[in-house]
Amino acid sequence: MTSLTKNLPALGHGLCSHTAILSLFLVLLVFPIGKLSAQAYDLLLRGGNLIDPKNEINAKMDVAIKDGKIAAVEASIPTASAKQVIDVQGLTVVPGLIDMHGHHFWGTRPDAYLSNSYASLPPDGFSLPAGVTTVVDAGCAGWRNFKIFKTQTIDRSRTRVLAFINIIGGGMAGGAIEQNLGDMDPKLTAMEARRFADHIVGVKLAHYSGEDWTPTERAVEAGRQAGIPVMIDFGRQNKHLNLEVLFMEKLRPGDIFTHCFADVRGRMPIVDDEGKLRSFIKPAQQRGIIFDIGHGGGSFVYSQAIPAIEQGFYPNSISTDLHTGSMNGGMKSMSNLMSKLMNIGLTLEQVIEQSTWNPAQIIQREDLGHLSVGAVADITVLQVATGQFGFTDTAGSKIIGDKKLIAELTIREGKVLWDLNGISRPLYKH
Repeated sequence: MTSLTKNLPALGHGLCSHTAILSLFLVLLVFPIGKLSAQAYDLLLRGGNLIDPKNEINAKMDVAIKDGKIAAVEASIPTASAKQVIDVQGLTVVPGLIDMHGHHFWGTRPDAYLSNSYASLPPDGFSLPAGVTTVVDAGCAGWRNFKIFKTQTIDRSRTRVLAFINIIGGGMAGGAIEQNLGDMDPKLTAMEARRFADHIVGVKLAHYSGEDWTPTERAVEAGRQAGIPVMIDFGRQNKHLNLEVLFMEKLRPGDIFTHCFADVRGRMPIVDDEGKLRSFIKPAQQRGIIFDIGHGGGSFVYSQAIPAIEQGFYPNSISTDLHTGSMNGGMKSMSNLMSKLMNIGLTLEQVIEQSTWNPAQIIQREDLGHLSVGAVADITVLQVATGQFGFTDTAGSKIIGDKKLIAELTIREGKVLWDLNGISRPLYKH
C-alpha cells in the first residue's frame, strides 16, 4: 500500500463519496503531483559539451549528481528532476582534472626544500582554481615522514591528495639528503606504500647526481614489492646516464619518466641538437614507458616540446610540478599548461585525456578520471576562451596562442568548491 492510499479513508459506498473527494483534495494540496516522489538528483549540469575520454563521449550532454556520485549522463535531463540546476551552455564539462606531479608537503621546516617546508603548496589554494580535483604529490615524503604528510596535508585537504613516496626515507629535502644511498631502502619504502595503499600510488626518485644506477634499481625494486609504478626525475649527473638503457633495461612498462620536455644539465634531452626526436623514444613509449610533462620551474622548453610534437610524439600525461617557483614562472597552473600545449599542436580532446583518464590509469586509480554512472562526481567545467594569449617556457621564450582554458567550476564529490563567475548561484535581486 502506498503512502498516498494509506492516507485515504475507506471509501464506503463509492468514489463519489464527498468525504473521499475532500480527502483526496487535501492530500493533493499537501503533496502536489510533481512532489509525490522526491527530486531524483541533487545537482544537474545542463547544456554543456561533455568530453569524457574513457567513455568516448564528445557531445552535448546533461550530467546529474546524487549523493556525490554521477547519477545520469543523458542528452536531456528534465530540470524539474534536480534540486539545483547549473546552466553550462557554451562550456566544456570534463572529469575532474588529475595533476600527477605536484609538491604539496607544505610546512615550516627551514632548509628542507619540498619536504614539510616553504616551497611546497597547500593543495586547496592552488589546485581547485585550476580545475584540479586530484593531486599526486611527487615524492616530498619518504617512509620516515609520510605519516606527518598524511596528517598535515592529506587529511586536511578538500582536494584529493595521493602521493608517490620518495625512495629517500627522509623525502625530498634537497642537497646531500637526496644523495644518501644508505637511506634508499626498497623494503621499508614498499612497506610504507602498502601500509598507506589508499594514498600512495607510486615511488619517486629525483635529484640524484651520482653516475650509477643504484638509486634507479632500488626505486624500481620498491615499486615491484609494492606493486606500484616508479616516477623518475632523471638528470644532474656529471656524466650522462644513457636514456636508452633507462627506458629499455632499467624501467618497467608503466614506469614514468617525468620532465620529458626538459633540457637540463646532466641529462640527455629527447630531441637532439639537430631537432630530431631520438630514435629510441617512440619505441620506449610503445614498450610502455610513460612520458610525463612535469613542467616545473626549469623542465619545459619549446625547443624540445615543439619539434617532438611536430614529429608525432605526444606525452602520456600532463602535470605541473607545482611549487612556489613554477606557479610564479612559465607554468602558472594546470589549466594554463593545458592551454600552452593546445597552442603548440595538441587538441582539446588530447589535453583532456592526458589530464584525466590517462593519469588515472597510470596511477592505477581507474575509479577516477571519468564520468561513468556510479563514479565519484569530480567534475571540471572549462571555458575555452579565444583571443591573444602569451605562454612562456622555462628558458624564457614566449609563444602567442589563440586559445586558453579557464576553469569556471570545480566540483569535488558533488560539491561546488570553485566557481569563478558564480554560475552556480542565483542572481541577486534588488
